[in-house]
Amino acid sequence: MKTLTLRIPETLDEKDFKMQLAAYLFEKGILSSGQAADLAEVSKRHFLENVGKYGVSVFGESIEDIQKIIHG
Repeated sequence: MKTLTLRIPETLDEKDFKMQLAAYLFEKGILSSGQAADLAEVSKRHFLENVGKYGVSVFGESIEDIQKIIHG
């Protein structure tokens, strides 16, 4: 993996920023779940268990679509 250095405001939480970026790239299909977990510096399990908090579904459908399927 390449290294990229970013300067972010002190007000941003670094771990949350990494997770948001990883979730976005995973949702767009740019990164696999394993690559996204590596980017966020968390285990793959942690990434998959928490990516929904960022509005990203691991099932390929949006959270809204899954809710419609479940609730009719």
